[in-house]
Amino acid sequence: MDTSLLLCDYSYHYKSFNHNLKSGLQNYLFRLQTEGSCEVISGGKVYTLIGGDLLLLQPGDDYQLTVKDPPTKGRLSSGDYYLFCQGSWIDAWWKRQNRPVTNRIGTDAQLISLWRNLLLEKRRDSLEADEELKDVLLRSLCLYIDRAITENIQTDRKGSATLKLKRFIEEHATVTFKLEEAASYAGLSLSRAVRLFKEHYGKTMIQYAIEIRLKAAVEQIRYSELTLEHIAETCGFASYSYFHRVFRTHFGISPLEYRSLHPLPKLEYF
Repeated sequence: MDTSLLLCDYSYHYKSFNHNLKSGLQNYLFRLQTEGSCEVISGGKVYTLIGGDLLLLQPGDDYQLTVKDPPTKGRLSSGDYYLFCQGSWIDAWWKRQNRPVTNRIGTDAQLISLWRNLLLEKRRDSLEADEELKDVLLRSLCLYIDRAITENIQTDRKGSATLKLKRFIEEHATVTFKLEEAASYAGLSLSRAVRLFKEHYGKTMIQYAIEIRLKAAVEQIRYSELTLEHIAETCGFASYSYFHRVFRTHFGISPLEYRSLHPLPKLEYF
């Protein structure tokens, strides 16, 4: 394998804690703060991490982690996912772009799911563990981290509200949702949400949702045997007639004609 997952786990601190590695790290360290806060010192700089902050360090970096008692009376709480890894693929990925030591990427469900799956696979007995699966999961986590960092930069440029609108639509396009719900999720009034989305992306929220629905429908038409009526329903169209009309307007042919031009690939048995 081109990657090696050396250690992957979740830690929770309810008492003050200090770990100092002055001699330098031997491997890459990824650390995602999920709850509470901590302080990290590396390269002579002090970083305060709160929930949603990702720390990235490379071999040779010094590393000191401190979880302090709260300044006022209260329960100390600090939780994080962390992993140590190495490998030629990780080396190449690291050199692909410059990444800050700390990155505000949030703790969305997909990111946490990837990390948890890595953790669970690492905990399996060595006879049951799937090295290829760990390799794929680790690569996926690295690529997802890059996407999250990029989106954070886009958020700074475009404004977090418009990016939240876009993500809400992507997550809910194939189910029935109201524009008011998207606006509320982004903390905006409906009129402002509609205007900002059109300004940033050059299309309305409805147009973007339809694009996603059509893409999902095309994939199901080409690679499944589901009826066209069922595809229309599962892809978020209120009725087949509406789906038929939108599909023909976008592609110039009906869903049935499209399916006839793209028959399912035949399976070959040996």
